[in-house]
This record gives sequence, C-alpha cells and structure tokens, in this order.
Amino acid sequence: MGANKIDVSVEGIEQKKKSKFVKKTASKSVLLGAAFLMATSSIGPGFLTQTTVFTQQLAASFGFVILISLILDVVVQVNVWRIIAVSGLRGQEIANKVLPGLGVILAIMIVIGGLAFNIGNVAGAGLGLNAMLGLDPITGAVLSALFAIFIFVYKEAGKAMDKVAQIAGGVMILLMLFVAFKTSPPVGEAIVNSIIPGKISWFAIVTLVGGSVGGYITFAGGHRLLDAGIKGQESLPEVTKSSVTGILITGVMRVALFLAVLGVVSQGLAINMDNPPASVFQLAAGNIGYRMFGVIMWAAAITSVVGAAYTSVSFIRSFHPWIEKHHNWVIIAFIVISTTTFAFIGQPVNVLILVGALNALILPVALGTLLVAAHKKEVVGMYKHPLWLTVTGAIVVVLMGYLSIITLIEQIPKLFS
Repeated sequence: MGANKIDVSVEGIEQKKKSKFVKKTASKSVLLGAAFLMATSSIGPGFLTQTTVFTQQLAASFGFVILISLILDVVVQVNVWRIIAVSGLRGQEIANKVLPGLGVILAIMIVIGGLAFNIGNVAGAGLGLNAMLGLDPITGAVLSALFAIFIFVYKEAGKAMDKVAQIAGGVMILLMLFVAFKTSPPVGEAIVNSIIPGKISWFAIVTLVGGSVGGYITFAGGHRLLDAGIKGQESLPEVTKSSVTGILITGVMRVALFLAVLGVVSQGLAINMDNPPASVFQLAAGNIGYRMFGVIMWAAAITSVVGAAYTSVSFIRSFHPWIEKHHNWVIIAFIVISTTTFAFIGQPVNVLILVGALNALILPVALGTLLVAAHKKEVVGMYKHPLWLTVTGAIVVVLMGYLSIITLIEQIPKLFS
C-alpha cells in the first residue's frame, strides 16, 4: 500500500516536471514569436526601399543612422512592452485609463493607418510573387492574401503566426546576408562611419524609427505576448529580452541590406530608381538575385500583412464582446478589404501620404501616454518603472513629436497641390 503511494507521488512529480517543461518551452516559443512578429511587421516593402535609397544618398554614413535609430527603437520597445506586460492591458485600454476617450482616438489612428499601409503590403506581396515566379501582381496579391487568411482560419492561429514570422524572418536574413557577401562592401569604412559619420541626416533617422517602431508596430509584440498570457511583473525579464531581440532582428536585416547596397554603390553601379531594392539584387547576383529579391519582398510583405491586420484589430477587440469573440474573422475581413482595395483601386497615393504623416504622430502619442501610465498605481499597481527608461522615453517622445509635426506640416499641402 505504501509502495503504491510512493509510486503515485513519483508519477505526480514527473508529470509536474513535464508540465513545467512544456510550459517553459511554449513560453520561449511565444517570446521568440513576438520578437519576430514585431521585427517582420517592420520589415515591409517600405523598409526595403527606404534602406536602399538612404544608403545611396548617405553611403557609409548611413551606418550611423542605423546605429542611432536602433538605440531609439530599443528605448521605445522596452518601455512599451514592459508597461503592457505589467499592466496586463492593451494599448487602447491603458490610454483610456490615462485619459477617458484617448484609447478610442489611438485605436482609430492605428486602424486607419494599418488599413492604408496594408494596401501597400498586399501590393508588395503581389510584386514579390511577380519577381519570384512571374505572376501578375494582382493575382499574386490575391494568392498572398489567401495565404494570410489561412493563418487566421487555422484553429491555433497565434502559433501559426509565430511560426510563419520566424521562418520568413530567417529566410530574409539568410538571403540578405548572402547578397551582402556577394557585393563585397567596404565593411571597415562602414564601421568607422557608423561612429564618426561623414554626414548626418535627421530625416533619415526619424524615417527609420517611424518605420521600425511607429504606428501599429509599436504594439505588435506587446499585444501578442498579452494574448498568449505572458504578463505580470514576474515576466518582465523575459519580456524585456524579447523586445530587444525583436529590434536586433530588425537591425541584422537593416545592416545586411545596407552592406549589400553599399557594395553596389561603392562599385559605381547605377541603381534603377523605379525599383531600387530589386535593382540592387539584380546588380549583385543577376537574374538569380532578382528572383531572390522576389522571395525577400514576398516574405517581408506577407509578414507585414499578417502583423498589420493582427495588431490593428487588437486595438478594437475590447470595444465589443462580439469583436473579442470573433476577432480572427475581423482580422480576415481587414485583409480582404486591403486586398480588394488594391485589386480594384490600386494604392491611393493621397490617402497613403496623409496616413503616413498621421502615422508619424502615433509613436510620440502612444509612448507618451504609456510613460504617464507607468507612474499610475491604478494601471501598474506597485510596479516602479526604471528612471532611465522614463527619461530616455521622454526624450524620444519630444524628438519624434517635434519632427512628426514638421512632417505633417510638409505633407498635408501635398494633398491639395
């Protein structure tokens, strides 16, 4: 009888150990998935074009722009992810606690911005399949949208999204590093100019920060962790590590593309400005390089389609129980609307210009709101937000706020010209 009891208790201990191991493994997978979701959400068609154009303009000095933007990106993401995790609330819910109604305004800005930019992401996916397989861009866009929709039809949509983000991110990094190696860039010159630049472009820094952690991307990883149940003060070390990992993944992609373009520019080769990133790959590796660009473009675009749809809808989930219950179908509708708009109307340039300008305002508004929330007991309880994060976060808010207002002033007149 006693022996049986011992056997049962040993079996119970083994089951508990196994359960803890499974939970730990699942948690690590989600943390890595959130990092890749944030990173691949930022690595879209615009990311490829921006990096190529700025490298052509600034040459090796663009390394300094990348370094500064990565530092600012880390400040933003560590602040945002920690405050979301410790509060256990989504961005719009935190904003409503800081100022009633602010969460609704923030949600509207992010949903409109996410929808408009998703039209560009869908278009990028179509262009990627066109370069990769020669498919008509609209046909490619529709097929890509169906692939994205399948992820959210799947019962374990969150796990599927994490896995797609990780695989696509890995493929993009490997191909980009290969092309960077092929172009034989002046690495020594790039390293020196990353610390002592020949010229500085603040516009490039703001553009990179806005493109990497602005708009819906600010909240992509934080909301993913929340949906997976990773929250509370005890989870902060893992959350912080995951947020920094996301920025490092983005940084590796940015540096690899920068070096690839720098290698082409340093050889005196002319980049075709009709499609700068495609031109770089073609100059680096011929027709195979162009096909590789198609793979990277499609992977960058499809992960951005998924990230934009998922994060944008996460901002309206708390508005009504029906949306919360059927959020996957709302995400699918979001993707369908983006794809239909592109297929029948194309990319509405004026809308994209206005939304791009408004998107620049989301980062300082969102980060500023969360920094205020980080010092409210009704939001974070007894948690004490580190002073260095508050100070550096406030600096980013002021800098990005000032520069985004200038951007708005410059962009709005273009709608009426």
